[in-house]
Amino acid sequence: MLIRYKKNLEKIAMGLLSFMPEEKKDVKKLQQTIKEYETNPDWHLFLWKEEDDILGAVGLKIEDDINAVIQHVSVNPSHRNHGIGRKMVTEVNNLYQEKYAVCASEEVQQFYTKCDELDDQND
Repeated sequence: MLIRYKKNLEKIAMGLLSFMPEEKKDVKKLQQTIKEYETNPDWHLFLWKEEDDILGAVGLKIEDDINAVIQHVSVNPSHRNHGIGRKMVTEVNNLYQEKYAVCASEEVQQFYTKCDELDDQND
């Protein structure tokens, strides 16, 4: 289930975002990213929760009131290849596609395209 990020989940969110290549191993960059999600109304961060565990994070930014750009998709390494990333992308699409054109940033584009292709196969 997709849940909205809250400040009390900061450490978990930072841990998940640290798996993104552009955030990796740079604590200052991670802190700036989390701060942007907390303070910028156009940045939206969600966490994926199953039972009592938070297994993934997906973040997007709204650009020009037109596009919802998915810029972060991260899953705990021990829970990868179980479709969690795809479920998060699907949920974000469901939440935003009526109001925005949902797309992906350059860093996430390859994964986003793969999710799209899998969804097309399952239709």
